Amino acid sequence: MYCEFFGFKEHPFAITPNPRFIFLSKNHREAFAHLLYGINNHVGFIELSGEVGSGKTTILRALLGQLDDLQHRTALIFNPRLSAIELLRSINREYGIQSSPDESIDTLLHALYQFLLQENAAGKTVVLVIDEAQNLDPLVLEQIRLISNLETETDKLIQIVLAGQPELEQMLEREDLRQLNQRITVRFRLGPLDFEDTLAYIEHRLEIAGGWRAVTISPDALKKIFRYTQGLPRLVNVLCDRVMLIAYTEESREITRKMVAQAIGELRRESRTSPAAQWAQRLLAAAMIATALIVTGIVIGQQLLTPAQPTAQPDTAQRQGTASGARDAVLGRLKSLTEVESAIRGFNELAALWQVRPVAQYHGKTVLPGLESIATRRGLTLLHVTGSIADLLRADTPCLLELKLPGSQEIRYLPLIGCQGDKLLLGAPARRGEALSAADLRGIWTGKAIVPWRSGTGISGRILPGAQGPNVLQLQKLLSRTGTYGGTPSGTFDAATQEAVRAFQTARKLPPDGVPGPITLLFLYRANSTPQDPRLTPVGRP
Repeated sequence: MYCEFFGFKEHPFAITPNPRFIFLSKNHREAFAHLLYGINNHVGFIELSGEVGSGKTTILRALLGQLDDLQHRTALIFNPRLSAIELLRSINREYGIQSSPDESIDTLLHALYQFLLQENAAGKTVVLVIDEAQNLDPLVLEQIRLISNLETETDKLIQIVLAGQPELEQMLEREDLRQLNQRITVRFRLGPLDFEDTLAYIEHRLEIAGGWRAVTISPDALKKIFRYTQGLPRLVNVLCDRVMLIAYTEESREITRKMVAQAIGELRRESRTSPAAQWAQRLLAAAMIATALIVTGIVIGQQLLTPAQPTAQPDTAQRQGTASGARDAVLGRLKSLTEVESAIRGFNELAALWQVRPVAQYHGKTVLPGLESIATRRGLTLLHVTGSIADLLRADTPCLLELKLPGSQEIRYLPLIGCQGDKLLLGAPARRGEALSAADLRGIWTGKAIVPWRSGTGISGRILPGAQGPNVLQLQKLLSRTGTYGGTPSGTFDAATQEAVRAFQTARKLPPDGVPGPITLLFLYRANSTPQDPRLTPVGRP
C-alpha cells in the first residue's frame, strides 16, 4: 500500500526473486567469477555455500541468465529432497531426455551419457545446478558423484554446481563422502554484505522501484538496519519493507532510527506470537492504513487546489575569456552541485560514449558504491586509477576526474572526454566545447580517476604473484593478445606471467614492477580495445 505514497512503481523490498532488482556486491561478483571460472574451465565440481538469505539463489539465477544458450545446456534442480532415481529422472527431464516411469537407474544414466556425448560433440558445455544441496541425502550425493564419472579421456562432460547452506560443507566432510569432496576443485563461501554494500543495496532497490528521492534514510537508521540484518539481503528486505510501512502510516518521507527500532521490535514479537495473534495485528494495521489513505487523499486534494509557486532558478557563472576564467566558471558550476550530482552527471556523459543508458534517477547518498552498482547493471566495470594527466592522455580513454574544491575538503567529479595538445575537453557541468589546460587542474585534481570499461574485459580486485583464479586467467588472455605472454592461460600467476606483465609495462613506458596495478590494467584494456570503444576525441570535433 505504501508504493503510491512514495511514488514507487513496484515494491522495492519484496522477498520474491526479481531479475530487475539483481544486485551484485563485491562478494557476489567474486562468487560469480568463481562459478564462471569453474564452468569455463570444465573443472567438474563447484561448491557455493552461504548463510540463509545471503543471495546464493540470486547468484545462481544471474549465472544461468549469463550463460549463452548457443554454447551451454543448463538445468536447475531447486528441490533436491528426492531419492537417487527421482533426482536422475528430474535431471533428464530438465535436459529434455525422454524416459518412462519404469526405467532403472542404469538406463537413465546411459540416456544421460548419450546426451552428454552429443552435446560435447556439438561444442556445448552442460551445466547442472543443484540449489539447497544441504538437503541432499548422502546416497543421492553419491549418485551425483557417479554422474560426474561421465567423461571422455580429455574432458568432463558435465559441470555440477552444488549450492547450499554451511551445513553442506559439514556434510561433505563425512568420511563416506570423501571421494566426492576431493573432486570439488572450486569452492566459494558467500559472506554477508558489508556496510557500504548494504547501503548500496538499499539505494539500488529504491532506484529500480522508481522512488527517486521519494524517501530519505538517516545515517543512524542505516547503521541500525545493518546491525540488525548483519548484511543478509533477505533480512534487509524484510526489515526495510516493514520500515517503509511504518513511515507510510506516519505520513513521513524520512526514515528515522526510531522507525527502524520499531520495525525490529515488531519483527521480533511476530516471531514469538501465534498465527492468530499475527492475523489480528495485520487487521489492525490494515485499518490504520485505510485511515491514512483517506487523510492522504484529503491532503493531496488541498495541495492540488493550491497554486504552485514558481521555482527560483540558480544563477549561472558568467563565461570568462581567459583560461583562469574558464577554470573559475567550471568550479562555480561544480559548487552548485552536490558530490553525488556531479558524479551522476559525469557518469551520464561517459555512458553516452559507451552507448549505455544514462541514469535517469538516483536516490543514493554516496558516490563509489552507487556508481559501482550503476555500472554493473549497464555491463560496465569501473577501474579506479591514481596517476597523472599524462598517463590518462596516453591511455586515450574518457574518465571521471576526482576534484577537490579550493579551500575545502569537498569532492566533485568532472568527466574528461577529449584532448588536443594541452587542452582538455570536459563534460557536464562544463559547457559544450569548454576546455581547460592541465595546469588549470593543478591544485584541484586529486590525482584519482574512475575509468569505465566493458565488463567482459575487466578484472576485479588486485592481482599479486602466486594468485590463482579467473582474474589471473583473464589477465593471461589479455597479455596473450598483446604478444607478451606466450604460454597457455592457466589461471596461475607464475613467473612467466609476471615476466609478461613486465614486458608489457616496458613496452608502454610504465614502471616495470611486474604487478598489474590499475594503470597497467588501463593500458592493457586499451591494447585489447575494439574500434567501437570510446577514445578521447580532439577538441572541436562535432
